[in-house]
Amino acid sequence: MGRVHDDPALRDRAPVFRDRWDAGERLGRFLGGFPGLDDPLACPIPAGGVPVGVAVSRALGCPLRPLIVRKVQIPWNPEAGFGAVTWDGRVFLNEDLLVHLRMTPAQVGAAVRKAQANVRERVNRFTAGASCPDPAGRSCIIVDDGLASGYTMTAAAEALGSLNPRKVVVAVPTGSLAAVERVAGLVDELICLNVRSGSSFAVADAYEEWYDLSEEEALGMLKEREGPG
Repeated sequence: MGRVHDDPALRDRAPVFRDRWDAGERLGRFLGGFPGLDDPLACPIPAGGVPVGVAVSRALGCPLRPLIVRKVQIPWNPEAGFGAVTWDGRVFLNEDLLVHLRMTPAQVGAAVRKAQANVRERVNRFTAGASCPDPAGRSCIIVDDGLASGYTMTAAAEALGSLNPRKVVVAVPTGSLAAVERVAGLVDELICLNVRSGSSFAVADAYEEWYDLSEEEALGMLKEREGPG
């Protein structure tokens, strides 16, 4: 299991960040003093992870490589998922949850195909015409705006691990204790400034200002970061 690092002063508090930029800047300062991040590469998960990842890349002076991951949605509850599809076409399903959901094979297949189509479209949008840095031999830092169930992050970490990075680090501003412990078992290090325990958890609760970031906004932030200066 990878080591978990948090800010004791922020445990079980909410809200603690003004917005995603504030969270990313504070996360970047924390990572700036973190040892062993050789040749770092910031890997944000769009869309919500992009402003956090851009702030981290600025703090570390490192390049960006967005990781396109899409949850496989529960048909009658699109806000929830029972798996994830990654940019390289891999499908990760939560088999334990599927038992409880009692979905038919046809329902599962349709949901997976929908997620795969979405991932292909987003890969084209976020990487078309851009050269993505190679993760091999680098300290790859997967960034998102928070960890709720942690299943999307789990899929991203496993897929990224196949590209021969020097190490895989997860860095998020906030996360549920259960998700933090689950994901930490798959990566080398996990940084979560605001770890929160309890029976209910929402990423949005950590932020004073919260809204669903559009892909257009995320693309604009990435292009601005890639530009001069």
